[in-house]
Amino acid sequence: MRKLSQSLIVVVLLGFTLLALAGPPSYLPVEKVRADFKRLLERKKAPLEVKSATSQDGEFRIERGSIGAEAVERIPFVLVRSASATRRLPAVIALHGTGGNKEGQVPLLRTLAARSFVAIAIDGRYHGERVTGGAQGATEYQDAIIRAWKEKDAGRQEHPFFYDTAWDLWRTVDYLQTRSDVDGARIGVIGFSKGGIEVWLGASVDDRIKVAVPAIGVQSFRWSLDHDQWQGRAKTIARAHEVARQDLGEPVLNQRVCRELWNKLIPGILDEFDCPSMIRLFAPRPLLILSGENDPNCPLPGAKIAFAAAEQAYAQVRASDRLKIMVAAGVGHAVTAEQREAALEWLQKWLTE
Repeated sequence: MRKLSQSLIVVVLLGFTLLALAGPPSYLPVEKVRADFKRLLERKKAPLEVKSATSQDGEFRIERGSIGAEAVERIPFVLVRSASATRRLPAVIALHGTGGNKEGQVPLLRTLAARSFVAIAIDGRYHGERVTGGAQGATEYQDAIIRAWKEKDAGRQEHPFFYDTAWDLWRTVDYLQTRSDVDGARIGVIGFSKGGIEVWLGASVDDRIKVAVPAIGVQSFRWSLDHDQWQGRAKTIARAHEVARQDLGEPVLNQRVCRELWNKLIPGILDEFDCPSMIRLFAPRPLLILSGENDPNCPLPGAKIAFAAAEQAYAQVRASDRLKIMVAAGVGHAVTAEQREAALEWLQKWLTE
């Protein structure tokens, strides 16, 4: 395996133990958190009813299609696998960031397929093909968030801000486990930014996902509000926050606006379902966390609370070797080449070796 550049990457294995011992917040038991989150997101499943077409591109087979999610929702996907594979292979799901789409993950899917994975990416809610004619970046996503904010009927409430796509992740696992070319006992997931958050939300509670890599998404929403460091996260969907500000009659965007908006769209994210609580649920499954030292969307002091919670959970089950935390020195909201290579090696180590 290629040695990583230590001048660019800070590798943290047990570096936050002192923070944990200093008195971390108390969390509900993991089984309660798992059950509560599943209950919050659960909804009636539509039949999978897979619709897809396959083409060959050199050494790869490329499959594009969609699967059933809910009554009025289908999940568009692109899947890449080796054309010469004759056995069941481990699978990796890739989740994109805000304004992205599954097509943006195709280079990663090809790299994974070359390493003997079945690799699949999906469009998040109100991204990519989930918008008629194709999404215009994050425009339709913010439109949906604004509609959800203004919705008065709880029965009609959508949760396009992270939660609905986290549920789609579970449906994607359902689909992979029906495929004859996938080893359903070896499924991993990697997500970037918004997708990284959806990883620690959706994959933490789903034991069918054996390996996880949340990239530039690990943070503490509660810490960011308590310490007035919410600006980076709010900027990712600035228009939705501005509409909430106006509706609440606040003269400027502030902590109250974020708290009200987040509590409605992602209920529980400031306490039971915040990352430091959820991330404990991965133990003892292999978990690689990728972060940037200067990431404004995921401020490092808040992320360190999640790191400490993870370290403590893995130490309790004597699985510290299955947890790795990499913070890119001097880097903002981005994943470095070294971190990407580490992610590939992590997935390969724990899913194929």
